[in-house]
Amino acid sequence: MTITKTIATSIAALALMATSALAADIVRKAPMKKAEPAPPPCDIAFGGGIQSDYNFRGVSQTDRGPGAWAYFEPRCKVLPNVEIYAGAWGWSTKLPTTPTGEFDFYAGIRPTIGPLAFDFGFMYYYYPREVQQWILPGNIGVTDVFTGTPLTLSDTDFWEVYGKVTWTATDWLALGAYVYYADSFLNTGAPGTFVGGTAKVTLPSTMLPADLGAYISAEAAHYWLGTATNYPFTAAFDLPDYTYWNAGFGFTYKVITLDFRYHDTDLSTGQCQLLVGDPRGVPTGTTKWCSEAFIAKASFDLTLNNNIK
Repeated sequence: MTITKTIATSIAALALMATSALAADIVRKAPMKKAEPAPPPCDIAFGGGIQSDYNFRGVSQTDRGPGAWAYFEPRCKVLPNVEIYAGAWGWSTKLPTTPTGEFDFYAGIRPTIGPLAFDFGFMYYYYPREVQQWILPGNIGVTDVFTGTPLTLSDTDFWEVYGKVTWTATDWLALGAYVYYADSFLNTGAPGTFVGGTAKVTLPSTMLPADLGAYISAEAAHYWLGTATNYPFTAAFDLPDYTYWNAGFGFTYKVITLDFRYHDTDLSTGQCQLLVGDPRGVPTGTTKWCSEAFIAKASFDLTLNNNIK
């Protein structure tokens, strides 16, 4: 009886030791999970595209023709919910003063509070190599040689400050609001305040094939413009206030977006000519640069950290 108990006890002890050793070996050999590295605090966004018309706040900047653009924007998170940024956009244009193009330089800060994303910044609009245009006697045409009646200024560079907010109400609905202010719109001496709102509905990804997205969106805004005082040899005159809106839909595939949009304003053709100084509108005093337009746009947007390996 004593021998039997001794044997049983020995067997149990050996089994326990074997189990403990196996468990320890499993623990030693189990792969260690590496912690995911934190995303870099700084990144660079860049992109570009083509469009059937460059429409800026309801006004064609390419004489109703096609245009292209590109941008470059370094950005850094200084806090988990605060980003600072600076950047530059370049646009092809066909404007009365025939500049090389439009170049926008900007910087700002983007704080986020829950579903609210804010954006506060400064932008400078630069139009290099502009040529002032003058009206020929009898309003029969336009020249770049001084004749006494200016159609345009010699320099239309100007700056703005802005504030924006986007509320991501749900995973499919985003609502936004913004205000831009310039002390001298297009260097005319007239202050300009542009206030508007946006709405965007994104279709659920479950309704679409992989990597394909779709949305519908709309925007409405009003532009309050003051008195132009910077035209030489011309008395000060009031620039027309106006309302602008657009609505459209688009598709996204990875970094590519196709957008189709209707734009319009409540400006008359005469008010538009007073605002933009279309050289071809001089004989009649009217232009169609501010009337309804359907614009197609193709663009791509990337970031260094996410898209460039």
